[in-house]
Amino acid sequence: MKTLTALTMAASLALGAGIASAQQGVSKDEIRVGSIQDLSGPLAGYGKQARNGMQLRVDEINEQGGVNGRKLTLFVEDSGYDPKKAVLAAQKLVNQEKIFIMAGHIGTAQNMAAMPVQFEKNVINFFPITAAREMYEPFHKLKYSFAATYYDQVRHALPKMIKDKGAKKICTIYQDDDFGLEVQRGAEAGVKAAGMEIAEKTSFKRGATDFSSQVAKMKASGCDLVVLGTIIRETIGTIGEARKTGFNPTFLGTSAAYTDLIHKLGGKPMDGMYATMTVQNPYTDEQSQPLRFWANKYKTKFNEDPTVFSVYGYSIIDSFIKVAQKAGPNLTTESFIKVMDSMTFEPDMFGAAKSTYTATKRLGNDQSRLSQIVDGKWKVISDYVTP
Repeated sequence: MKTLTALTMAASLALGAGIASAQQGVSKDEIRVGSIQDLSGPLAGYGKQARNGMQLRVDEINEQGGVNGRKLTLFVEDSGYDPKKAVLAAQKLVNQEKIFIMAGHIGTAQNMAAMPVQFEKNVINFFPITAAREMYEPFHKLKYSFAATYYDQVRHALPKMIKDKGAKKICTIYQDDDFGLEVQRGAEAGVKAAGMEIAEKTSFKRGATDFSSQVAKMKASGCDLVVLGTIIRETIGTIGEARKTGFNPTFLGTSAAYTDLIHKLGGKPMDGMYATMTVQNPYTDEQSQPLRFWANKYKTKFNEDPTVFSVYGYSIIDSFIKVAQKAGPNLTTESFIKVMDSMTFEPDMFGAAKSTYTATKRLGNDQSRLSQIVDGKWKVISDYVTP
């Protein structure tokens, strides 16, 4: 009888321990963080930089003893910028690696494909690297977004740019997917606010490399301002083709095209291009001392200059750490959400605007500002525009 009681007590203790550690991705000494990046497709430049930025912050916090005594482990899977592969990557991270949270997943269509896999297992989609409205709408308790949307970026910047440039005919070129359509909708709203209509809209399939027919259409329409629903090579391809044919409108991109890769790969023809942005590119030679120190630390570790996507990765993990620390030793999805729903992130050394979250407000910041490529470098040319 005594033995039976001892066994019952042992079973009860084991069950209690099981309940205490029932939170997926959190153990006594580890928090498992997952991310899906494009490491082999058209956005591999962005994906590798975001991964490096994340790893830098993970290594820093682990050297300092971790979050409430727990080390972070970062698991990164490659989507190749393909929504189908993003689903497989999410399944692996959620079901095999048993991650606590998905952080900084890159790409609009990829996130939308992967989120159902995560949500089924109560895994938060934290600060995806895309500025699509679907990252916080419709409301879901597991969605948190940090970037002013492509829609808002364009609809706020466009009326002012039309006025400043005296533009008469507005054209759009956009990627035929969730990302491109968000930019297109923002352009339509911005043009409408300026009392105009879009003169020519043209699209391309994801992965396209030839933009001659689209550029010819816009040139034939006499457009003097072109909104770009493009990312890296489509931006370079479109502007490069336009310059070659003597078509020189004002080009306005979004934060998706705000990267040093545009001027590094596209060269002189990219000069003059505008883009909306939410944090600035961290050039190693002309920033504030803290940013210069950070940029050189990054360069020492990865043997390459950091970019704005390195900043995204670093800042996303930094934000996660702040919330996880506040949630305390008993870190669960619920305790994390409770902290996030009253969280404020102050402006940082990277030039981000202040962002706040509540139980019903899951986009932290809806402000963006303008930069322009001047002499082969992005230069900030406006303050944040408050909607």
